[in-house]
Amino acid sequence: MIIGSNLLFYEKLSSTNSQASLLLKDKDLPEGTVVYTDFQTGGRGQGANRWESEKCKNLLLSIILYPDSVQPEEQFAISIAISLGICDFIDRYYSGCKIKWPNDIYINNGKIAGILIENSIFGPEIKSSVAGIGLNINQENFPDNISNPISLKQVAGKEFDRDVILEQLLSDLDIRYKQLLYGDRSHLKDEYISRLYRLNEWCAFKSGNKEFTGRITDISDHGNLRIEGQNGRIAEFSFREVDYVL
Repeated sequence: MIIGSNLLFYEKLSSTNSQASLLLKDKDLPEGTVVYTDFQTGGRGQGANRWESEKCKNLLLSIILYPDSVQPEEQFAISIAISLGICDFIDRYYSGCKIKWPNDIYINNGKIAGILIENSIFGPEIKSSVAGIGLNINQENFPDNISNPISLKQVAGKEFDRDVILEQLLSDLDIRYKQLLYGDRSHLKDEYISRLYRLNEWCAFKSGNKEFTGRITDISDHGNLRIEGQNGRIAEFSFREVDYVL
């Protein structure tokens, strides 16, 4: 087992990703080390976004990885593997979750998980990767400023033992990470695409100040989203260049 080989628990942290990055500066940690906590005071999402979670209700963790066989230009493959591992875990209790490109996991139209992957790249290789995960488990009441949140308890109708499900989640992530390192990455990409939220559905998007109707068809090898417009042309968007109009 790689992911979960070393567990570091903290009752409270500012951010598991920040703590994992700090630990990497001070010591060599075994690959697969998991930093996890009951509560974050400054949980981070993509960009300026924050991840908010009620104390002792959810899973808040970061995984330290050394994916040296993944080239910097292939780094989105790490996000693919982590996303699929989370979906595998959710499938144990509720089927049909989707990946809202590039880094959120959805059940129907509710967000159940977010992913923040931070890679340290030196020259031609990824020296380390910190994969942060926030996964809503037992929380039922969310702040009004959080859009469309949902938890596993809400969809499955029961309370979960977080120690048990942490072990299950790490096992599912470990399988996917080994597929990334040793398996067929094109197959992982195909699975990721098949899980995309609103794949092949005509819906509204926004790019800059412009709204348009299109449908998601694919992602590029670098992880850019491909959207077909009503004129039949396919445009490619990188992160933050396009968003869904929900």
